[in-house]
Amino acid sequence: MKHATEEGLLPITDLLDEIRREARVKERGTGIFYSRGKAFLHFHEDPRGIFADIRGPDDWERFAVSDQPGQASLLARMFALLPNSAKG
Repeated sequence: MKHATEEGLLPITDLLDEIRREARVKERGTGIFYSRGKAFLHFHEDPRGIFADIRGPDDWERFAVSDQPGQASLLARMFALLPNSAKG
């Protein structure tokens, strides 16, 4: 599964905008986010849709994010994993 291109991410622009508003993550490349200096969240595109990989406590976790329920699940998991303060 290849990393998502800028064009491939167009269908999830609203999701990306919401992630970009979160001060505890920094976007270092289009759709590639870091938290506390470590890779934290990135996206893949596949014929089946768009997927997000987020760094969990033990390993990467994958979410299908082509639809609203998947996007909501990803955001809930992201907020649960982020440190409590922007200084982290």
